[in-house]
Amino acid sequence: MSTTEQRVAVVTGAARGIGAATAVRLAAEGRAVAVLDLDEAACADTVKKITEAGGTALAVGCDVSDSAQVEAAVERIAAELGAPTVLVNNAGVLRDNLLFKMSESDWDTVMNVHLKGAFLMARACQKHMVDAKFGRIVSLSSSSALGNRGQLNYASVKAGLQGFTKTLAKELGKFGITANAVAPGFIVTDMTAATAERIGMGFEEFQTAMAGQIPVQRVGLPEDVANAIAFFASDDAGFVSGQVMYVAGGPLN
Repeated sequence: MSTTEQRVAVVTGAARGIGAATAVRLAAEGRAVAVLDLDEAACADTVKKITEAGGTALAVGCDVSDSAQVEAAVERIAAELGAPTVLVNNAGVLRDNLLFKMSESDWDTVMNVHLKGAFLMARACQKHMVDAKFGRIVSLSSSSALGNRGQLNYASVKAGLQGFTKTLAKELGKFGITANAVAPGFIVTDMTAATAERIGMGFEEFQTAMAGQIPVQRVGLPEDVANAIAFFASDDAGFVSGQVMYVAGGPLN
């Protein structure tokens, strides 16, 4: 960080996977990190990793699709850590199915967590960013935004988050706030393990098959995505906004 002031970062869905790796990475760079997830107790491992390394972290339980919970969580973060000026919208769920099998609940749950959650979190945090004349909003899209069989709901929200990001960049840029998106390809997480299970493959077999389709010939790790997020969240990225970075080991077409 190029500033001596400690930035406060909020990472949603930070109990595990990409969110946890991102929280640890941002803390290592000197930020105080609010580790936010649906179950506050589930954040304990991430908080422990950060504090044992000498960082500052706060576990916060919050359903990002609930406006009252989001407002309360951001108020708590501001009171206990300081005004949040870095937001990573990572919280997400899967409800994969083909169109004719997909229920309204499958659709609504994915829409509410990914897209509504990003909206509510950005709306709650932006006031602090505007006051600070500094802000970084990084949202997790996905290579599935380009279309993926069995993921109509997930592909739709991940494409939506790209439009969300570009619009935020235009609206908030004059306040010193940037908005960018990171779109991972195949990353080893609980979500991709669930995908392997859905299609009837062992996870190790699935990883091997996927690695063979990736130009760098390996699958991605949560830390690979955290590296990209850390750049967008940095002071050095102040002239980069409205962008989508694919972290997928090579071009996707």
